[in-house]
Amino acid sequence: MDKQFLKAVVALTSALLLTACSEAPNPVDSKKAETPAKVEPAGPPEAVAARSAFYEMYKPARAWASDLLPLTVAAGEIPGIKNEDGKAGMWTAVFVSPSRREARTFVYAVADSGSDIHKGVTAGGAQDWSGSTPKSRPFQVTEFITNSDEAFKTASEKAGAWLSKHPGKKVSITLASTARFPTPVWYIMWGDNKSGYLAFVNAITGLPMK
Repeated sequence: MDKQFLKAVVALTSALLLTACSEAPNPVDSKKAETPAKVEPAGPPEAVAARSAFYEMYKPARAWASDLLPLTVAAGEIPGIKNEDGKAGMWTAVFVSPSRREARTFVYAVADSGSDIHKGVTAGGAQDWSGSTPKSRPFQVTEFITNSDEAFKTASEKAGAWLSKHPGKKVSITLASTARFPTPVWYIMWGDNKSGYLAFVNAITGLPMK
């Protein structure tokens, strides 16, 4: 090989290596690689419909008693969390165990409040349960089909005329089973027993009941 040609190749290769080594990294690419992905901050806690809260309570309740049955599910309040449209910041469920003859209360809250209300599920102690009565009967989990927000919408439509004349009344929402109806029922009341309005919604079909 021609010595002059060989020297030219060596010189060109050295020049290319020096250029590659001296080239600075792209600051834009480095910045992209070092910048972590942005994490959106969690929003403020909001009221939830009953079914999502119920199944959070059902998990630890099932560990307590495998034969458990729900007795009642009721909406509660947390200061600073607005209850509306059949949703609540806190739900309380009472479960019973026929084999143990015991009842146990579980609470689900979307946020902490003071020393008594804690975010997540809180379980109460077991208490004696004497069994079903005409005013309070346990029901099957599979009968809890209609959610609280759906029941509230149905009840609001039924109570429309009364509500237009009595706006702003406080509402209470409870799911229970009594001898009056063949299925568990949502009891949705605006106001109180003396001067309020009470609507009944079938927990299975979601239809209003008389």
